[in-house]
Amino acid sequence: MKKEAIDFYANAFGAEVQGVQKFGEADFPTPPEAADRIMHARFGKGDFLIMVSDTFLELPVNIGNNVSLAITFESEEDIQSVYDTLRENGTAHMELQDTFWNSKFAKVQDKFGVIWDLDFPKAK
Repeated sequence: MKKEAIDFYANAFGAEVQGVQKFGEADFPTPPEAADRIMHARFGKGDFLIMVSDTFLELPVNIGNNVSLAITFESEEDIQSVYDTLRENGTAHMELQDTFWNSKFAKVQDKFGVIWDLDFPKAK
């Protein structure tokens, strides 16, 4: 994962990058080709926190539908804003819409290949 992606996600969620550590900064031997990979990064806002890391060199990476991240929102404005940002240069697999199970839902794959399930629940 590149710092560009971390900044993109923090911006999409209106969050703040709280820290980024690369494997090359760790206190153990790291091959030069792994030095710029992200060992640990976190961004958040209030109670919302996401932590990410890259795989190390020996582990294969499959970009695509190997994982979806699900986020529940507290307002229609928030889900709309995040949806619009993630959809830029990405793909909407399911447009943001009213559904029978929730007020709003969308499935979008961002420009980095990460799939997000965005959810705004119906009022109880």
